[in-house]
Amino acid sequence: MNPKLYHKHLLVRAEINSPPLETFDLDAELSNLVKHIDMKILSGPHTAWCWTEGNRGWSGTVIIETSSITFHSWVESHYPVIQLDLYSCKDISIKTVLLWLRQFDPEKIDYKFIDRENGFVDIAEDKISYLKN
Repeated sequence: MNPKLYHKHLLVRAEINSPPLETFDLDAELSNLVKHIDMKILSGPHTAWCWTEGNRGWSGTVIIETSSITFHSWVESHYPVIQLDLYSCKDISIKTVLLWLRQFDPEKIDYKFIDRENGFVDIAEDKISYLKN
């Protein structure tokens, strides 16, 4: 019996107070996120620190059995920013992902959760604050 495929896509933009600096272990944290959302790594994580002025920060991706997670951070702006993109054919818990982002002390989190199976429609989700509760 084949599992049900969901084709859900979560896009997150977070303005943060504690950006991941060059000593941050993004490999370990992406692996940790995969475990928290109950998925399995197929390849990676593959991460790199960018030294270019104005673009300093981490980028990384991990290929999971159900698709992929991509992470980018910029540490030099007035509000350091993280962009996270999680696509999965398995159901995704937004709450779990947003709680994982708490380690960066988010000031503001915006996200979009879409159903790629059915015309890229927004998936109704309560806009619950996961910042500092």
